[in-house]
Amino acid sequence: MASYILVVPSNAKPGQDEEYNRWYDDTHLGDLLAIPGVTKGRRFNADPASPSPPEANYLAIYEIEAEDGAEVLAELGRRAQAGEMEISPTLDTASARMMLYKAR
Repeated sequence: MASYILVVPSNAKPGQDEEYNRWYDDTHLGDLLAIPGVTKGRRFNADPASPSPPEANYLAIYEIEAEDGAEVLAELGRRAQAGEMEISPTLDTASARMMLYKAR
């Protein structure tokens, strides 16, 4: 079994931060934690004290324990495509990224 983290920076559409955060905290986080292999998820807000300006206002980090992290990502994509995960219209999809890192 390997350990991974999935790093997901994102933004809300302009003026929709409150709705975006409600959806993420109350719905989306649980949807991701329901995927086999995803063991923990945490969210962060960009801090103005950052020495380099963050590219996104929000960051989610998910811990994954799996034989193959790509399989977990494939299941995430399948659920999103099948409509099994609600994707809020408040998400600025152009800002959202997913980066998978494997523990050394």
